[in-house]
Amino acid sequence: MSSQPSVIRVPPFSYIHILDNNVNVTSIVAGPRTYTRPDHVRVVLGPEKMITIPPRHYCVVGNPVVRDDGGNPVVDEYGQYKLRFGDEEVREAQDRFPLYPGESLVTGVTQMPVIETNTAMLLRAKRDFKQTLADGATVDRIAGEEWLVRGPTVFKPMVEAEYVRTVEATVVRPNQALRLRARRDCIDANGVQRRTGEEWQLRSEGAYLPSVHEVVVDVVSAYVLTEKTALHLRATRNFDDALGVSRRAGEEWLVTLADADQYIPDVYEAVVGQIEITTLTNRQYCVVVDPVDAKTGRQRFGHREVRIGERSFFLNPGERLESGIEDVYVLGEDEALVIRANQAFDDVVASRGADGAVTETTVARTPGDLWMIMGPREYFPRVEVSVVDVRRAIPLDDNEGIYVRNITSGEVTVVSGESYMIREDEELWRKELPADVEALLANAATRDPLADRHARGNDDNTSASGRDMTRAVTFRVPHNAAVQIYDYKLKESRVVFGPDLVLLRPDEQFTPICLSGDKPKRPNVIKSLALLLGPDFATDIITVETSDHARLSLQLSYNWHFDVDRSSPESVRKLFSISDFVGDMCKRIASRVRGAVAQVPFDVFHKTSATLIPAALFGQDDEGNVGSYYKFPGNNLVITSIDIQSVEPVDQRTRDSLQKSVQLAIQITTASQEATAKHNAARVEQEARGALERQRIQDEVRAEESRKELLSLKALSAAVASSGQATAEAKARAEAAKIAGESSLEEAKLKVKAQEIESTAELARLVAHQNAEVDHMRKLNELEVAKARAEADIETKRWVESVAALGPETIRDLARAGPETQVALLKSLGISSVLVTDGNSPINLFNTASGLIGSGAGADQ
Repeated sequence: MSSQPSVIRVPPFSYIHILDNNVNVTSIVAGPRTYTRPDHVRVVLGPEKMITIPPRHYCVVGNPVVRDDGGNPVVDEYGQYKLRFGDEEVREAQDRFPLYPGESLVTGVTQMPVIETNTAMLLRAKRDFKQTLADGATVDRIAGEEWLVRGPTVFKPMVEAEYVRTVEATVVRPNQALRLRARRDCIDANGVQRRTGEEWQLRSEGAYLPSVHEVVVDVVSAYVLTEKTALHLRATRNFDDALGVSRRAGEEWLVTLADADQYIPDVYEAVVGQIEITTLTNRQYCVVVDPVDAKTGRQRFGHREVRIGERSFFLNPGERLESGIEDVYVLGEDEALVIRANQAFDDVVASRGADGAVTETTVARTPGDLWMIMGPREYFPRVEVSVVDVRRAIPLDDNEGIYVRNITSGEVTVVSGESYMIREDEELWRKELPADVEALLANAATRDPLADRHARGNDDNTSASGRDMTRAVTFRVPHNAAVQIYDYKLKESRVVFGPDLVLLRPDEQFTPICLSGDKPKRPNVIKSLALLLGPDFATDIITVETSDHARLSLQLSYNWHFDVDRSSPESVRKLFSISDFVGDMCKRIASRVRGAVAQVPFDVFHKTSATLIPAALFGQDDEGNVGSYYKFPGNNLVITSIDIQSVEPVDQRTRDSLQKSVQLAIQITTASQEATAKHNAARVEQEARGALERQRIQDEVRAEESRKELLSLKALSAAVASSGQATAEAKARAEAAKIAGESSLEEAKLKVKAQEIESTAELARLVAHQNAEVDHMRKLNELEVAKARAEADIETKRWVESVAALGPETIRDLARAGPETQVALLKSLGISSVLVTDGNSPINLFNTASGLIGSGAGADQ
């Protein structure tokens, strides 16, 4: 049973589709209407709003209904609406309309596109049709054909064409051109026939909208040409350029300010680059390779051209500067140029005679010739020559030199002590030295040959890369030293004694010295160029063994010097006959010391080592005296002294024995020093006692003399005392009596005066005490009276204020409150009259009532 309602109300501007199941035909019902649905009818769509298309809008309907000439829908014999299946229809602004059964809305209501100015819409035909233009003309369109709808306009869509893209106009500004390419054969805007792939330029200013078959390749801007810039162009095919010159494919040329101030390259012109002007001052020149012949305009490959300033020019295509812009050679008095001829030519040589006149001679130059141009002058090289070198005179002091090699003969010489200009057939020669000699020469400038004579060669890491190898090698031989130099060409050596300066010839080399060093001695530790002649010292550690097989380590120090006669070639040659004289000396001395120590036991060696070792080295004469020196005949090395700095046993047994001997020697030395000290102390003590006794005797003599003088003085004093004693006693007694009387009188007066003072003071005290008591009692009474008066005033004031605060009525009510309360209480008890008395007191009803109330209250409690 159908769920759809039987009565369907279709609103205005709405519609429904109904299907008649009996005939299977779908029809439309448009509102406003109330439709009563039969049972065999079913609503398949709706109610739906009709489609409203406002002005300048459209929609696309698929499978549109077929209409007759009157615009009414056409139905078949069954009543079914006829449709154009697979077709579409564009409907513009019109009255509201429904969609008939089978129609569909492909594109909703859409605003028509507006084509703006300088824009166009590219359309492509989807099928063949005839298009009616705005002016009424018709155009046949073929499927796949493209055309433009130019603005400004409103585009009305059509089902026969599809939108491809929007084409915008390209603005061609001043000094610009539009490069276009033809997509197919066409006629351009100027009416010129163009072939497919052909490119051309449009140089008209303004906005340009390319046609359907034109493609905008690029907007070409003009190159601004100035006096300092030019445009380098290359032709990509044969054509006539904008200047009217025929160009061939691959040809290159320049466009300068003389041709145009602004230039837009054509489509067949490739811009290689912008060329900057080459400017030469009057002090500059340049060499141009492969120059262009100014007359024929052809390039002369393999040629060179010298251009001298002052001038400015552009390098033509293919031309290049050999070495850039070069400055003219300005030669001073001590400068010269070495010139080589690259090709044969006749050279004009100017020379100045003694009278100052300048004469010119012609010299034929052949390729490879070398000659020099001396200063002072300025020189611009010719194209046939090249400058090999700029040479300056080298000023040399007496202690400076350079190595010069003749390139023709190969001979090397050393030049010193003058200002030398190297000729054209000469060159500076580099003298190579061994690495160790280089290092020793570099250290010679920073080390003191005497203070740093014990420097180790393996600690030297100084680089000699800073030495100018063309300069003559010099070495300052220190004082009292010698340097051996060997000439490999003459195969002979020479010795230079210091202080002196050695300047090596080209074939000479230093003979480095490698000496033993460290303790004990090791070979090749000390390296030097100079041999110090001494006096100096050397220290070595050797191991010896006594006859009782005690092995000891001795540290020995030797003083040495070379005894050389500088006037004797034989004596001088012996200096360097032994390469390591230190090692040879230490070995020979160690051998002698070991032989001498091996013949004595340890105790003897310990006691006599100070004489045993010098005797072993220097020897002894017939009387047993030790020699003063020892001389090595091989190199005249003389040892003048030997010192034992330390003796250390090697094994533990010998060490313990030596320690005991040392302790015993220490004890003996200590005891000896103690006995000497005691003897000296006793001697000093005896001397002190003798001096003390002598001083005591002298003091006693002086004391006796003083005592004698004292006794004489005492006798004289006694005589004086005995004569004046009586007189003194009599005067003293009289004076004492007088003083005693005066004292008694004064004492009595003072006693009387004291009693008077005491009585007066006591009386004054009693008066003052009584006055003080009276005054104190008076003040106490006054205070009591004042206090009582103040309390009375305060109490009076309090009662007055209390009465004033309560008021007369309140006081009256308070006075009546007690009796009235009692009367009310009696009334409440219901007692008419009660009398209670003890017979002694007057009857008081109020008190009785109070007693009753109090009794009642006590009972309640």
